[in-house]
Amino acid sequence: MALPISAVQQALKKDGLDGWLLYDFHGSNPIARRLTDLASSSKLSTRRWYYLVPAEGTPRGLVHAIERHNLDKLPGNKQPYAGREQLAAGLKDLLRGMKRVAMEYSPGNAIPYVSRVDAGTVEAIRQLGVDVVSSGDLVQRFEAVWSDEALATHRAASDRLYRIKDRAFDLLRTRAGQPLTEYDVQQAMVKWFEEEGLITDSAPCVAAQENAGNPHYQPTSTVSRPINPQEMVLLDLWGKLATPGAVFADITWVGFTGSAVPEKYAKAFAAARDGRNAGIELVKNAAREGRELRGFEVDRATRDVIERAGYGAQFIHRTGHSLGEDVHGNGVHMDDYETHDERRLIPGTGFTIEPGIYTSEFGVRTEINMYVGERSAEVTGPMQNEIVTLG
Repeated sequence: MALPISAVQQALKKDGLDGWLLYDFHGSNPIARRLTDLASSSKLSTRRWYYLVPAEGTPRGLVHAIERHNLDKLPGNKQPYAGREQLAAGLKDLLRGMKRVAMEYSPGNAIPYVSRVDAGTVEAIRQLGVDVVSSGDLVQRFEAVWSDEALATHRAASDRLYRIKDRAFDLLRTRAGQPLTEYDVQQAMVKWFEEEGLITDSAPCVAAQENAGNPHYQPTSTVSRPINPQEMVLLDLWGKLATPGAVFADITWVGFTGSAVPEKYAKAFAAARDGRNAGIELVKNAAREGRELRGFEVDRATRDVIERAGYGAQFIHRTGHSLGEDVHGNGVHMDDYETHDERRLIPGTGFTIEPGIYTSEFGVRTEINMYVGERSAEVTGPMQNEIVTLG
């Protein structure tokens, strides 16, 4: 089973919660399905089910009569229902004694990755006199924490990404002055991913000059431009090993196809770098001191530096995101911009710090990965401190 009941109950008691109510309808809550190990099941799941892990006592469930065996491998009694009256009565009985439960809900949909339970279901629970709070930190503990083996896969993927990045920059150097497009470089990198044994959900981003000013630009066979001399080039690449339980690494570096970087590019990159470093130091210091730190605080520390440098309006996305088996994981994001992420940075989790500055003429970004241990935090790969010259 994917959900360790005793560990969940300890976490519930620590957070002052009466229970964790997992709910799914027709695959609407992939978090609940993964945690209960139903995601790997071949059984049909077309009706609503609930599974309550109380802070004390035995878990219990509520399942539709025609799918009553779907929760059989989970501990505790499962009450079947059929009609809507039975569902209402069963839900009331399931929540008897509960005053405050966690669900995959985010107030104001502030954290969409966690917001998997529909508003009507939350209303139904609250109408029974039960308060519903976000399970965001619980999800982190049981979905975002890396095992030692997962951390090893991250390090291996990171090493390979850096080799691919170096090969891409070498390609740009050796082809200097010759026709070469963003798409050409991207497709070369795709082949290197295969050689390195990495898998990913998208080809790398290769963006030159004004396209680097678009944070989510992606060249294709029909949308691409030549990479010319005296231009900025941004490489964003992410991948993981093709093994079960492997987690992603995700990096961004920038280069200049000339021998001397113009001041306006160097100044913008220095602001992003200094902001990145401020975020890194905050995380390291908090881990060393055993101090609680929340995602929005890391974003704010990074963003403050960039704003003081005069580039606040050009930093148009959050500072970083959780890393996991998906490149955007279910852990805390470094965000006080797109959302106000109050989830805590907890030991055993990994994430990016990736400030960028974007204009209509060019863009720069520096992206590193961090891992938080029990009383320390580390950057898991080399950090870029100045724009790489490719002339």
